[in-house]
Amino acid sequence: MSKATHMIATITPDSPAERAGMVPGENIVAINGHELKDIFDYHYYSDDEHLEILVQLADECNKTYVIDKDLGEDLGITFENGLMDNYRSCHNKCMFCFIDQMPKGMRETLYFKDDDTRLSFLQGNYVTLTNMKDADLQRVIDYHLAPINISVHATNPELRCRMLHNRFAGDILEKIKKIHDAGLEMNSQVVLCKGINDGAELDRTIGELFQFHPLMESLSIVPVGLTKYREGLQPLEPFERDDARAVLEIIEKWQKRSFDAYGDHFVQASDEWYLLAELPLPEAERYDGYIQLENGVGMLRLLLDEFNEALAHAHKFMWKKREVSMATGKLAAPFIEQMSRKFEAKFPKVKIHNYTITNNFFGERITVSGLITGTDLMDQLKGQELGSVLYLPSNMLRMGENVFLDDVTVEQVEDSLQVPIDIVKSSGGDFVDALLHPRHDTKRNNIIGKTES
Repeated sequence: MSKATHMIATITPDSPAERAGMVPGENIVAINGHELKDIFDYHYYSDDEHLEILVQLADECNKTYVIDKDLGEDLGITFENGLMDNYRSCHNKCMFCFIDQMPKGMRETLYFKDDDTRLSFLQGNYVTLTNMKDADLQRVIDYHLAPINISVHATNPELRCRMLHNRFAGDILEKIKKIHDAGLEMNSQVVLCKGINDGAELDRTIGELFQFHPLMESLSIVPVGLTKYREGLQPLEPFERDDARAVLEIIEKWQKRSFDAYGDHFVQASDEWYLLAELPLPEAERYDGYIQLENGVGMLRLLLDEFNEALAHAHKFMWKKREVSMATGKLAAPFIEQMSRKFEAKFPKVKIHNYTITNNFFGERITVSGLITGTDLMDQLKGQELGSVLYLPSNMLRMGENVFLDDVTVEQVEDSLQVPIDIVKSSGGDFVDALLHPRHDTKRNNIIGKTES
């Protein structure tokens, strides 16, 4: 039997695993005779009531634990490697890949191209399915893993192979049909490249995916992100106003067709399209419960609606005058400005300075706040009126850390600008709460998740 690689990190007190005597540091080799490949095998085979768990001890001797538990009861184990396997890198060379457009000299982990289908279920990642062999796909079906989030980009086989630079990428509809016929839910996305998969090709892609609705629950259309580091890469052009309007016309045609047939809208445009087209954001109902929020679909509409509701319920009280500042990317800046003026109208003792940060690090075409670096913040806010605190959105920082994408820390930006920083979570209610309950008096306790008020 092969050497186990699934080392136990922690065991929950009074869990079935602890009651059986299992301890951290042991490697699980097999459950009920089934060798484990990854976390999905573990959950599938550990679901039973009677378990015989073969482990490898630190001295490489084997031991078997016998556990009786309730059907579906969790064993109470976490692993050193959450996937219990190596992560699969991407086999594609997509013409629009953002990682290929990053500057040199950044953290090594930022250059890892992930296309591991298992992370679609664990973390909601969108994957191309080009890494999946028939046996992998069958295992997804057998384990009834859903929903699976699929990066489609084009359903035209020849075009998809060209866009992904992978001659094996053209069978996407066959794989989607197999998932659909197994009754599994899916979501999908298209990264749109001007003159390549827009126009008639976009119409074709939406139509061929629509046949799998409602199990194919949603489809988001997002414009390609273009940095200034594209030397030697496929030439791609940015979308302009009329291009965006043409894209929205196709999307809205299919939204109407879906609503007439199913009562939902199926295909969604990311927020950038409406700003590029110089058109108002859709009403909240168009987003079908914001199912594609992580793809930037409806984030601004939700932000505005949450802000307006929170502001309407905010109680007026007397403050001494105070000045604060906010910084964000070009995409959200007009909406942050609108929200700030509404807040000032209700609380006139508060003055809010808003600053739009140009992304010099990646290039001016990158407009989202999540890709703003500490360097750009320091360069562009130096000498500006920042008031008693600078508010920044949490998506500027690495998850759970006080570090920007360029490895500059919040503390370094504070020292450079000589102003405390408060990190604001993502909702419109958080925006109102941060202004009503300033937290900057606590000594630099600004890590994401701080909730003291």
